[in-house]
Amino acid sequence: MFELVKAGGWLMLPIIICSIATLAICAERFLALNADKIAPSHLLAQVWNWIKNNQLDADKIRALRASSPLGQILAAGLSNSKHGREVMKESIQEAASYVIHDLERYLNTLGTIAAISPLLGLLGTVIGMIKVFAAIMQQGTGNAGVLAGGISEALITTAAGLTIAIPALIMHRYYVRRIDGIVIQLEQETVKLVDALHGDRQVDIKGES
Repeated sequence: MFELVKAGGWLMLPIIICSIATLAICAERFLALNADKIAPSHLLAQVWNWIKNNQLDADKIRALRASSPLGQILAAGLSNSKHGREVMKESIQEAASYVIHDLERYLNTLGTIAAISPLLGLLGTVIGMIKVFAAIMQQGTGNAGVLAGGISEALITTAAGLTIAIPALIMHRYYVRRIDGIVIQLEQETVKLVDALHGDRQVDIKGES
């Protein structure tokens, strides 16, 4: 492995850094984007029980805000629920924007790695071929070792760049899709709360208290 890295030239260093960053981001986002922790299924029912039993106070709202991202959004809405439906919705949207921004953390970096890794490989290819042609100009085509070294550098960096870019792109698309699903779930839960407090229709909130 070390011989391959050495043969690939100095451009293998940024490619290796990209690979380490990709692994770290994928592992961190896999742990962070847990739908059960972000939007606990029982949370809305628990909040609704507090409301029905007149148990909702400032301490419970603080605990709710600290419990999960969904709790943060619900707490923002409940804090402004007395000011009407529109004010409550605006406060929910503002809190949701912060939550979504946090869910998307590092995804831009992952997308950037997916974009630049093949370019780094391509740059290595160009540098390797320049070395090949420079060797041909100086020594002719008789020195096979020099020619093979330049071609090897070109192929190794290209392969390494694609090896990083392909999984990085796949995981970027996967996490974007996963976040979209979580956002829809958050939206459904908050809409239920708004409709239950200010809607004209009966909302059935089920779950564990």
